[in-house]
Amino acid sequence: MNGDLAAVLATRDASENPVRVGLIGAGEMGTDIVTQISLMKGIEISVLSVLRAEHAFRAIEIAGLSADTFVVCETDRSVASVVESGRMAIVEDPELVCSSGYVDAVIDATGNPNVGATVAMQAMENGKHVVMMNVEADVTIGAYLRRQADRAGVVYTLGAGDEPSAAMELINFVTALGYPIIAAGKGKNNPLIFDATPDAYAQEAQRRNMNPRMLVEFVDGSKTMIEMTAIANATGLLPDKPGMHGPNASLDSLHNVLCPKEDGGLLSQKGVVDFTVAEGVAPGVFVIAELSHPRLRERMSDLKLGPGPYYTFFRPYHLTSLEVPLSAASAVLFGTSHMSPMETPVAETATLAKCDLPVGTTLGATGETFYRGWAITREASMKRNAIPLGLAQGAITTRPVTAGDYLTYDNCRVDEGLKIVQLRRLQDKLLDNIALSFSSTTYATAL
Repeated sequence: MNGDLAAVLATRDASENPVRVGLIGAGEMGTDIVTQISLMKGIEISVLSVLRAEHAFRAIEIAGLSADTFVVCETDRSVASVVESGRMAIVEDPELVCSSGYVDAVIDATGNPNVGATVAMQAMENGKHVVMMNVEADVTIGAYLRRQADRAGVVYTLGAGDEPSAAMELINFVTALGYPIIAAGKGKNNPLIFDATPDAYAQEAQRRNMNPRMLVEFVDGSKTMIEMTAIANATGLLPDKPGMHGPNASLDSLHNVLCPKEDGGLLSQKGVVDFTVAEGVAPGVFVIAELSHPRLRERMSDLKLGPGPYYTFFRPYHLTSLEVPLSAASAVLFGTSHMSPMETPVAETATLAKCDLPVGTTLGATGETFYRGWAITREASMKRNAIPLGLAQGAITTRPVTAGDYLTYDNCRVDEGLKIVQLRRLQDKLLDNIALSFSSTTYATAL
C-alpha cells in the first residue's frame, strides 16, 4: 500500500490537488509534522491551530519555510482566501480548522485528552477524517469516537509511527499468516520509576528539549500503560496482570520470557500485551507468535530463527510523528485506518496515586505529581469503579487516598464540565446498553 500511496500522492501533486490537513497544535510533535509534510508531495497543511501564534511561527521557521507561506486568520472567510492563494492559514480557534471546507483530515497533536475529545467531535461533525495522536483520549473514549466516525462516514485512526500503530503492523502481519499471538508490545526506552515527578527531571527535559511533565509521563510508566491499553482495545489482547509484567528481557530472550508459565515463561495466558525494560529493544516493537506446525518450525529453523514453538517478530524502530501524515493521506485517499479501537474495549488505563492525597486535592495532568497510569482489564476496572486516566485531570479527591491506591469514583469527583468526561459517560451508557441487550438475547435464547 505504501507504493500505491506514494503514486497517488504524486498524482495529486501533479494535478495540484493535494490532500489538505488541518493540524491542531505546534509543540514538539506538531512541529515535526509541519516539517515532515513540507517535504512530501501531494499533501499540505492548509490550516494550523495554535494557542499562541509565535508557536506556529517557530514551527514554520524550524521547517525551513519562508514567512510568506502563511497568514494569521480569524474567520472562515479569511481562511478560505489564504488557502486558495496557496498559503497556510494560522488560527487560534481549533473550530476554524474543523469547520473549514479546505481541510480533508484533522490531526490532533495537542496531547491534552479533553482537547482531543473536543477536536475529534468537531471534526467528525463537519465530515473530516480524524488522525488521533492523542492516545490518552483514545484509550478513554476511543470506542465512542469510532462509532461516531462510522456514523459520520469518516475515518477515525490513531497515527502511524507511534508504538501502538507500529505494533499493529506486526500484529496484522502475524495474524494474516495464521499464527496465534502470544504477546505484543514494546521496549521501554526510559527507566521505570513509578514515583517520578517533574522537578527531578527538569534538567534532563531541558537537554532533550522536552516538557518535564511529558518526560515524566514516559518515566513513571503512564505512557507505556496507555499505549498497551490502546493495543489491547484494538485487538482483544489483555494485560496478563495489573500493570503487566514488564520484564528485563532482551530481544533474544523475549520469546522465552513472554510465553506461558508451563513453557518456562511468565504468562498465565496466551494473547497479552506487555513490555520489556531491557536495553536493545526500544525504540522497537514486537510480537511473539506460536508456530506449532512442524513444517513451519523446520523452515524457521533453516532461516536461523530458532526451534520454536515461540518466535519474536520485531520492528526495530517507530518514527513517532514523522509517519503521522501517512495516516491522514491513507484516510483521505483510501478510506483506511492504520489503527482504531474495537466496538467494545477490553482494557483500561486506570489511575494510581503517586503519593498520599488528602481530601480536596485537585489533580493536575498526567506526568505531574499526584498520579500515574496503570493498565488493567476493563472487567477489573469496572469492579474497582476506577477512574480512567484520561478523566483524572481536574478531578478532586473526596476521601483520603493512600499512595499506590486506585483513584475511583468513590474517592474522587471528576470534572463533569469537561467534554471528555461527558463523552465517556455516553460511552459507558452505550456499552451498558449493549451488554444488557446481549444478556437479554442470551436469556431469551436459553428459554
